[in-house]
This record gives sequence, structure tokens and C-alpha cells, in this order.
Amino acid sequence: MKIALIQQKSYKTKEETINRTVEYIKEASLNGAKLVVLQELHQNEYFCQSEDTKFFKYALSWRDDILFWSNIAKENKVVLITSLFEERTAGLYHNTAVVFDSNGEVAGKYRKMHIPDDPAFYEKFYFTEGDLGFEPIDTSIGRLGVLICWDQWFPEASRLMSLKGAEILIYPTAIGWFDEDSREEKDRQLDSWITIQRSHAIANGVFVISCNRIGFEKDSSEVLNGIRFWGNSFVCDPQGELIAHANHQYETILYAKIDKNRTKEVRDIWPFFRDRRVDNYGELIKRYCD
Repeated sequence: MKIALIQQKSYKTKEETINRTVEYIKEASLNGAKLVVLQELHQNEYFCQSEDTKFFKYALSWRDDILFWSNIAKENKVVLITSLFEERTAGLYHNTAVVFDSNGEVAGKYRKMHIPDDPAFYEKFYFTEGDLGFEPIDTSIGRLGVLICWDQWFPEASRLMSLKGAEILIYPTAIGWFDEDSREEKDRQLDSWITIQRSHAIANGVFVISCNRIGFEKDSSEVLNGIRFWGNSFVCDPQGELIAHANHQYETILYAKIDKNRTKEVRDIWPFFRDRRVDNYGELIKRYCD
């Protein structure tokens, strides 16, 4: 199965950004992609660099956005992973991935469970923690374990998705560097980000897809300089081998071919699920073992 990750920057307007995304989706479909993955909050700039109620207006188009991307998935006959700002009701919002099947129907959605609150990543101001759990989504191309950005640092999330039959773990993400950090620190951060996600593939014997944005986005409040999103979208196989890897500075459609039989091959030689000591993991539900 051929898949495509759309790594792109944010343009000046939502319309311009979406138009560019749609062009990429059409191109990916024409090139045989059956699954297309978009980056986190792909319709707008990454607005969480500051806390400002004006950005809640981005969620007002939530229902129209679903109809729009449904039509795009149907027109291009692809399973489409989107990342949208969900207005549940006034004052209650989620960072939500909506998965569309190739016929345009909503196959399912996932509300981001782990919400960061760090300098330039003030997501707790905007998003309520997800309440749909770690539930894979069934599509015409298989069972997908969709998680979002900050979720990628938590092995519990990838494990639960995999234990429930997810064949592919998918992370739409928006992460980058601060220009004032040293080159060494930037390298460490990027290496950690790639390594933790490859480890999820290895520990669970599944493919992992991570789709990140690129480009420098200035903080609208001008409190901080801004974020330089580091791209590096990638796909790795169930042994953690990188089979596709984008660079850090260019828009691209990153293609990869996935053979889901590879999961069985790897799990047969590395039966980690068999050897889990589930009778001794009770303390994992504690915040910390004092």
C-alpha cells in the first residue's frame, strides 16, 4: 500500500494554506497513494504560541471543515487523516483528528489526550483533554491508531492503540526549534523526537507515520521570537527502520510503501506481546511510585 505524508508550511491565510494542501492531496492520489496524512492543525498557523481568545474563532468552522475534507477524501478516493480545531460547545474545544474513509464518510475521530503547556506551546489554554480514549479507527485500508503530537512522547498511548489492534500508528504533529537554542541542543531535541517514535514501532511491532510541519512562524504576541518547525516527517517499519524521511526545510509529499504482513513477520521473531508480564504492571496507573 502506498501512503503519502503532506509536509508543508502555513501560508498567510487559511484559504491559501488549504488550497495548497488540496493540490498536494490530488497529486498524491494521482501517484497512487491510498492513505494521505496531514500535519497537526494544518488549516492555520500554529496559534498556540500565545494565549489569546481571538483564536477560538478558528474553531467556529468545525462542522464546515468536516464537510470540506469529506468531499476532498471522496473526490480523491483516499483515506485522509486531518487535524482540526473542534468546537464542542462554547468554551469547550478539542484538538481533534478526523479520519475520512475513501468514500468521504467519517470513519472516526480522536481527541488529543496529552495536552502540553510549555513556552510557545500553550495548548492547555485552547484544548480540553480528550475523552474518547485510545481507540483505533477502522477504515477500508485497515485499523489505524491515530494520536497527535505531544502524545508521541507517551509509550502508554502507543501501547494501548497497538493492544487494540492498530496496524499503523499515525502522528500528525507540529514541533520545532527556537532559534536561540544552540545547534547541539537542536540536534538533541530532533534526535529524541525521532528516537521515541521509532521505539514505539519496535516495542509494538507496527509501522509508525509522523507528519510534521515546516517553516518559521512568528509569535503573534511578540513575547517570544517564534518557532522554526523542523519538518523531518518520516515513516518507519515494525523494527524501527526508517523507510522514508523528509528534510527540515522544504515542502514535500513524502511517499512510502507499507506491507502490513511485515508486522506478523517481526512479531513472530520478536514476540514482545507474548512476554509482557501483565500481572505485574498494576503500578503503571499511578502518577509516581513514592
